[in-house]
Amino acid sequence: MTEFLAFTITGIVTGAVYAVAASGLVVTYTTSGIFNFAHGAMGMLMAFLYWQLRVHLHWPAPLALIAVLFVLAPLFGAVIERILMRNVRGSDTGVALMVTLGLLLFLIGLALTWWKQTEPRALPEFFAGHSVRIFSVNVTWHELISIAMAGVVAVVLRLLLFRTRTGIAMRAVVDDRDLTALNGGRPSRVSAMSWALGTMLAALAGILLAPKLGMSVFNLTFLVITAYAAAIVGQLKSLPLTFAGALALGLGEAYAVGYLPTSGFLSHVKPSLPMIFLFAVLLFLPQVRLRIGRVVGGRSVRVPSWREVGVAGVALVVASWIIAASLGSADLASMGQGLAFGIIMLSLVLLAGYGGQTSLCQMTFVGIGAVVAAKISHGGSPIGVIAAAGAAGAVGAVISLPALRLTGLYLALSTLAFAVLADNLFFLQVFGGGGGLAFHRFSIVGISFNGDVAYTVLLAVVFMLMAAFVLAIRRGPFGRLLSAMKDSPAACATLGLDLTRTKVAVFALSAAMAGVGGAFFGGLRGSVSSNDFIYVQSLVVLLLVTIGGIMTVLGAFLGGLFLGPGFYVLGKIVHLDALTFLGAGLGAMTIARSPNGVVGQISGVVDRFRRRPAQPEQGITGVEVIEEVERVVAPVG
Repeated sequence: MTEFLAFTITGIVTGAVYAVAASGLVVTYTTSGIFNFAHGAMGMLMAFLYWQLRVHLHWPAPLALIAVLFVLAPLFGAVIERILMRNVRGSDTGVALMVTLGLLLFLIGLALTWWKQTEPRALPEFFAGHSVRIFSVNVTWHELISIAMAGVVAVVLRLLLFRTRTGIAMRAVVDDRDLTALNGGRPSRVSAMSWALGTMLAALAGILLAPKLGMSVFNLTFLVITAYAAAIVGQLKSLPLTFAGALALGLGEAYAVGYLPTSGFLSHVKPSLPMIFLFAVLLFLPQVRLRIGRVVGGRSVRVPSWREVGVAGVALVVASWIIAASLGSADLASMGQGLAFGIIMLSLVLLAGYGGQTSLCQMTFVGIGAVVAAKISHGGSPIGVIAAAGAAGAVGAVISLPALRLTGLYLALSTLAFAVLADNLFFLQVFGGGGGLAFHRFSIVGISFNGDVAYTVLLAVVFMLMAAFVLAIRRGPFGRLLSAMKDSPAACATLGLDLTRTKVAVFALSAAMAGVGGAFFGGLRGSVSSNDFIYVQSLVVLLLVTIGGIMTVLGAFLGGLFLGPGFYVLGKIVHLDALTFLGAGLGAMTIARSPNGVVGQISGVVDRFRRRPAQPEQGITGVEVIEEVERVVAPVG
């Protein structure tokens, strides 16, 4: 009984912290309409700032708390709203998603740069060493404070949102911003207050978690992400349901730690429980209404002709051959990595660019393809590549089934949950305690591409073949169906088009392409491990192809260049350990101003130069119009 009570108290404490974090997320969403994927990273950053003041600079705990919770956190939230989120307002859900994901990676990179993870850090609990005994169980004062804070937050938020003019204004802004302004409200100020309050709650959750988890950038960031499940229970609207979901999640985690086996498959379920909970909640959500088309500021990029594709393909292969032959081993490896990631990003061009389906688990499909190819002839034969495509495509089709009911934000969350589950339940089983799988370089009909130069040229050939395949889909009826589904699912359903089959097909096809990329990625690396496919890598890949231009194959090529040679060259100039996170995050935060990416910007400039300005003598004056009308109407009269 004592053991059960101890786990129950632990679960209540964990649930209380989840409730604080999830309530901040709900406040931000209900008052701005933007789901802040960077919520956990903002809490992590504030926890490190609290450590900096409390431990490093030896400030008293109350003074450090006041400085972080009531000065730094709200100021940081208001600045983020002013600089980033105002540009996102009114944009497509995917744009808001990319911007907040970019902010997530940027803050992780910032924390890794300022606070090196090789240096040990510890944050003391509140009133460390003090505890009370409740039914034969010792409960620390820090745990009691965590529970009390959750209660205070619940009461204060309820009173604020429903009993004060400020709270009513917060809820009114997201319903109708213009109408709020017409009634004397100040929407910009209200939005800034909402983000300030949400950041305060994220900071409080991070400070409460840090003594238990340790000062780890990734643990503090992504454990708060588990609070997303609690927020989804309340459908990002209801605070009582959010708190109930957080409590259920905390108790479930505590009981799993206490009663599930410590070895075997079930032992891996423990860290996956929040994502299982999130996935289950998403499955039971009411089916979303089909979205009608609306203008979001995007523009279509011209699809190149087959002649242009052929010329560009030959030029790329020849240029790759010439450049690869002149590079050293390290430079050649970065070039090959860029081409390999370009192949992977082509799968996102098809899925997200053409079909409008968000995936935060693309590197999971890459990992599945790599594992299958490694198990079959170590990836060195065409059979291994075909098997990789088939296995990844089958998993993609299965994953698409729950996603049929979901769109936008909920679809992104479901694919994120799947990626985390795959990390904990599949890749850890395959790779064990961090081991790797060996790969052989590709060979066919006696022709081996074992050399670095030869394999780099092969990657260029594969990229162009995959790019031609994607463009062929774009030109065909399936590509037109994908574009129509992306623009207006409601119109497609009205016309009797089968959206279910279309979604399953595009998910399976995109996953199969990612699986092929995994097979060639493994051959480039020589061996792969579970760290190559963790879900954070999926975020990086998605952001970089979006920066390049997710609607075009050229955008995938540029995204691969950014992730491969781009960061490699930049790393020689700027010596930062977290350069990939900083670069990807900083670039993604500009998407609000250029949703079409680099390729879209270049295409717009080229189009402006191509247009010939209208000559004055070609115009028609108002007098000429009137005379023409009189000429036509006169005979009738």
